[in-house]
This record gives sequence, structure tokens and C-alpha cells, in this order.
Amino acid sequence: MVAKARRAFLRGAVATSCCALMPGHGVFGQSRAARGRIDVHHHYLPPFLPMAREWTSAIGIEDMDRAGVETSILSGTSFPEPLNDRSEAARALARRANEFAANAGVEYPGRYGFFAVVPLADTEGSLREIEYAFDTLGADGVSMNSSAGRMWPGDPAQMPVFEELNRRKTTVFLHPNTEPFCCINPPGVPNNVSEFDNDVNRAVLSLLWNGVLTNYPDINFIVAHTGGTVPILAGRIQDRVPRDRPDLYPHGALDKLRRLYLEIGHASFPWVVAAGLEFAGPSRLLFGSDYPIEPYEVTTREIPGIGLHPDVEYALDRGNAERLFPKFRA
Repeated sequence: MVAKARRAFLRGAVATSCCALMPGHGVFGQSRAARGRIDVHHHYLPPFLPMAREWTSAIGIEDMDRAGVETSILSGTSFPEPLNDRSEAARALARRANEFAANAGVEYPGRYGFFAVVPLADTEGSLREIEYAFDTLGADGVSMNSSAGRMWPGDPAQMPVFEELNRRKTTVFLHPNTEPFCCINPPGVPNNVSEFDNDVNRAVLSLLWNGVLTNYPDINFIVAHTGGTVPILAGRIQDRVPRDRPDLYPHGALDKLRRLYLEIGHASFPWVVAAGLEFAGPSRLLFGSDYPIEPYEVTTREIPGIGLHPDVEYALDRGNAERLFPKFRA
């Protein structure tokens, strides 16, 4: 009975929000054409790095087809620390990884885009790689880890990087660091149980406290796993931002945090999506999968039970992503 009532609540609440946004036109007037999903959380696993799983662009396409995914935006966020030791080897790794990811889109036009990796701890190297990735390779955005080089992404040293990304009006995919340096779980509990999502929250706090979310408003941030712990803690954050910084928080924290996009990879459980919808609204949810780290089914099997209004499901599947990545628009 509880689950049934929750689904009924979600259907009613989401339908109401849709109608309030665009009466008679669906969410943002989008046509619900029969097009496949856009997956914004699909990892490539390059053969020149030690990986526990095999991935090729062809294998990815086969599994995308089975999961109803038309386009995947690739990200190489599984190897954060080798990119951030401020060495020439790190710069070379970023270049090699980005060329590898871009090639998938050449092999399969329209099926793959990619988020460029940058050696974030190396500001000059990051700016060089951003220029090459966008102007030569045609990147669709940038991926960043929640922490790297023993710092979080909002560190003041990174402001030239965000200034350039803001100038380009691009998208940043914020993914957990698979080796978070700050904190650990109790003995025997792997970091991927909860610490990944806690580290994402710390990264968002870094972006908020250091003014990135205020001073660089033309960057669209996507936060993995339905925002990690951000939606749950947003109220407490709102109550604790510095009161003496009206330049950064003229209306508190919530108006900044609610601009974040939340992708649902391995976080499509009904109660999690309900929190994401309540926090950010239907225009800020994106489909993601965390494939191949997780099988597509881990995410897709939960979606029918959420009971989304058809317009909201279309917005989740691809409509919201089409606004971020217009070259993949139906």
C-alpha cells in the first residue's frame, strides 16, 4: 500500500508540475517522438589503461541498442589520479584518452559524444586540453572528478579553468572520484556503498562556497547518481551558507543548487527520483547508466515502477539532454 500510494503521489505531483510549466504542450513543448534515450553517464574503458572490464565502441553499441539508448555521451572518469600528478605524462594521458573517446563518435556518427578529461590539478595543462578537445575534437563538455590531486574542483587554483568553460557555455559532468582522498567508510564497507556520493556532495560544496556556481552561471553542471547526497542535504546547506556574502548567496544556496542537473545512473529508485524531482524539478533530471561499471538493467529496471507522467519520462529519457546537447536533438 505504501509503494502504491507513493507512485500515485509521484504521478499526481509530476503531472501538476508539467501542466504548470507548459499547459497543453507537454514538458517544454517537446514532442514525444519514439526516439531512444540519451545516456549522459557511459564510461569508455581505454585499452591502454588497466581496467577490470572489456569495453569497445562496438560492444557499447550492442548494449545501448538492447537498453533503448540512441546516444551516449562518453566519459573517462574511471582513472582520476593518473591525470592529476601535474606531470607531462598526465597531459599525454588526457590527450590520448580524449582522442580515443572522440574516435568512437567518428566510428558511429550520432551514437557517441564525449566529455573531455582534463588534468585538473594542472591549470595550464587543463586549458590547453580544453582548447584541443573542443576546437579540434569537438567535445560535448568536460568531465571532472569530485576530487583529484588532493583537492576539490572549486579550489581557487581552478578558477581560470572555470572561466574558460563559462566562456564556452559548456557542460561539466561531475563524477565521483573512485579513490577519494578525504574520508573512508567503516572497515569492510567499500567506498562505492556511500563515500562516492558523499564526495560528490563535498565537490558541490566546494563549487558553491568558492563562488563557481555564482560567478560562472553559463556552465551547466551534471551531478552523477541523482546528485548523490546533495538533494537530501540541500536544506541544511541553505541554512549554513555564510550570511555575510550577499555577493555569492543573494538568495541563499538553494537557487544555485537547484540549477544542477541530476543524472539517474544506478540511482533510479523511486524514492531517490522522488527526492530529485521535488528538489530540482522535471527539467533537471537526465538519463544515465554508469555503464559498463553497472549493467544497464540496474538503472532501467526501476524506471517503470516510478510512475512518471509520459512528458516527464520523455524529458528524462532525452528531452532535457537535447537542450544541453542540441546536436543530438531529435
